[in-house]
Amino acid sequence: MTSSPLLASSLGATDAGVLAAVLVLLAVSAVLALAETGLVRMSKARARALEEAGRRGARSLARLVADPEGFLAPVLLLVLVCQLVAATLVGVEASRLFGALGVAIAACFEVVVIFVVAEAVPKHWAVRHPDRAALLSAPIVTALIAFPPVHLVSSALIGLSRLVTPGGDEVDDFGEVTESELLALADVAVDELVLEREERALISSIIEFGDTIVREVMAPRPDIVAVEAGSPAAEVLERAMVSGLSRIPVYAKTVDDVVGIAYTKDLIRAVRAGEESRPVAEVARAAHYVPETKRVAPLLREMQAEQYHLAVVVDEYGGTAGIVTLEDLIEELVGEIADEFDVDEPLVEPLSEREYRVSGKMPVDEVNELLGADLPVGDWDTIGGLFLHLRGQVPAEGERLDADGSVLVAEKVQGRRIGSVRIVRPDTLGREDTGGGARSEDEETAR
Repeated sequence: MTSSPLLASSLGATDAGVLAAVLVLLAVSAVLALAETGLVRMSKARARALEEAGRRGARSLARLVADPEGFLAPVLLLVLVCQLVAATLVGVEASRLFGALGVAIAACFEVVVIFVVAEAVPKHWAVRHPDRAALLSAPIVTALIAFPPVHLVSSALIGLSRLVTPGGDEVDDFGEVTESELLALADVAVDELVLEREERALISSIIEFGDTIVREVMAPRPDIVAVEAGSPAAEVLERAMVSGLSRIPVYAKTVDDVVGIAYTKDLIRAVRAGEESRPVAEVARAAHYVPETKRVAPLLREMQAEQYHLAVVVDEYGGTAGIVTLEDLIEELVGEIADEFDVDEPLVEPLSEREYRVSGKMPVDEVNELLGADLPVGDWDTIGGLFLHLRGQVPAEGERLDADGSVLVAEKVQGRRIGSVRIVRPDTLGREDTGGGARSEDEETAR
């Protein structure tokens, strides 16, 4: 009779101990599940930003994100151990107390309670608050993976996984942001009013700037204003003033042999000193030369470091392909910069809903982006180059041809150069064929 209260008391203490152990294991499992989601969703760039902002735990977070294999295996191992031990304790205790029915009760507990409490709730919270989850869990995970038993077991498991996983030595860049992802993030920031549209455009220009080569931004050879080396300083100064230029290339025999750059301020000094007839070659400064395939980003840094504003662009045969200025490079970032000498000629002029007049020197990729067209790209850079490639010869004004569904009409041809092209999108081809302007232009050309 006296032993029953003692047995009941012993059973109660055991049950309470098991319950406490299960609760602790579930809490640890929930924290580790939160840590797993928060750390996996954290990119290296975001971790660096949090560290620079001085957030608590950000230094540990940056170290963890830099080596995801170092924390992922220990966290997954500990989550599995906690959940298995908790499920085993619940199963044993329920079977002891309720028999066969206890096994069913334990199964329901393991499926519902462990999933909700130790998996769904912490992971959903970490998805909604990734920064807070990662910062809160980073010091805890750092301490856990430094604990010798955990470190040894997880290291052994990582080595085993590499043995059985094909291509285990190949590691993808984890958390690295690509250009397309960066632009997508900028688009989201614009939608959420974090960035202005002008800032989004500047980000896009900066990204494209790194892939641009000199040939795409230079003033081509036909547009070069150059003078012969023996020209008088006064004559060259007059030409510079008429053209609105502060620097003029000086050549020896042909434009392919540029020997220097004449600065307007040097010409003014020479004229004021009474040296109007002095050959411009004696006044000119040394020229800088760059290949047409040089990328504009290093060229910009080079111009800044060596303090020059104009370079002669040479092709693979050593001939002069054009000139490039510091202004040309800056315009690639901020757009066109017009001064009082520039003639305001629009590069794209809409004529109707699906018709546009485009400058022959406009790059094809920019036309595709602005007009939503699908014009072919290749060895040519400009719309004029595309027309010449498709036509196979210099066209006459009014000639038209098909370019992947769009119709190109050579509206203005200056010598061997295409000044402007009219682009007719596919939606208006039927209207053109029933009496549009392109037919009359063809008839005019035929006559």
